[in-house]
Amino acid sequence: MNWSEAGSPPASAGPVEKVLYEVKKTIVGQDPLLERLIVALLARGHILVEGVPGLAKTLAVKSLAEAIGGDFHRVQFTPDLVPADILGTRVYHQPTGEFQVSLGPVFTNLLLADEINRAPAKVQSALLEVMQERQVTIGRETHKVPNPFLVMATQNPIESEGTYPLPEAQVDRFMMKVVIGYPSATEEFVVVERALAPAAVIQRIIDPETLVALQQEADRVYVDPSLIEYAVQLAHASREPGRVGLTDLARYVTFGASPRSSISLVLAGRALAYIRGREYVVPEDLSDLALDVLRHRLVLSYEALSDEVTADMILSKILANLSVPEPAGRGR
Repeated sequence: MNWSEAGSPPASAGPVEKVLYEVKKTIVGQDPLLERLIVALLARGHILVEGVPGLAKTLAVKSLAEAIGGDFHRVQFTPDLVPADILGTRVYHQPTGEFQVSLGPVFTNLLLADEINRAPAKVQSALLEVMQERQVTIGRETHKVPNPFLVMATQNPIESEGTYPLPEAQVDRFMMKVVIGYPSATEEFVVVERALAPAAVIQRIIDPETLVALQQEADRVYVDPSLIEYAVQLAHASREPGRVGLTDLARYVTFGASPRSSISLVLAGRALAYIRGREYVVPEDLSDLALDVLRHRLVLSYEALSDEVTADMILSKILANLSVPEPAGRGR
């Protein structure tokens, strides 16, 4: 589907396509990020976004929240942040002499964790726990976060002072890591042009209950066993590149992708197939998302750093050498 330009969606557009058209009223470019955000929502995953300041990361999530009618909260991560600042805490209520629970900003539909690598490990782990369990325990009470629930965390690649890089085990809990770059000259012209006019008003296209129903529809998309095998082989090849004839890359990989990667790739591929209007997954759905799902799960050796070899370079070679299946269930 073509929603790269703002405008009115075609009459035959589905609810997901209408949401994307609505978000494009305020966002210029960043099509991969917007598509991955929708994929994460449908697949019940979370996204880590890496990009320099000023690329509309916050605006993208806020606009998406307005289009789906959900709540949106933003937390600016700083070194003095504590877990209670994002999860909530018990507050003493003097008139009654009792403690009452004050819920934190994680109780929302879309949460933007801005510059997550500026907070210490205790705060990072508190956020990642609610991402996995979708609940928070305060005192002796357990509180469920709203459904649907999406966390988009951002990190700035151009600064290292005062930052606490996410440990590998915690990064693994993000379904995807999306790397975004500067807009083209044409896109930036449109950005500046729009900044001179009043901000566009985002209309609510669906509501959270409708989004939950869309998630259930995406769950019914057919995944052929050969594609599950393809995802598994891709994860194994990231651990042992020699499986696909790339023994020279083995010295660059200390740890490959975890089994969570193959699960995330299939779930995300199923959601992408649904967005693209199909009731079945094709190999392109998986290969298009492979870098986003796997890049943050590879732990590279010091030799890779010295030779300036990146995870994307390794994964691209693996994808080129891995045989692509022809699903028997393509017509289902």
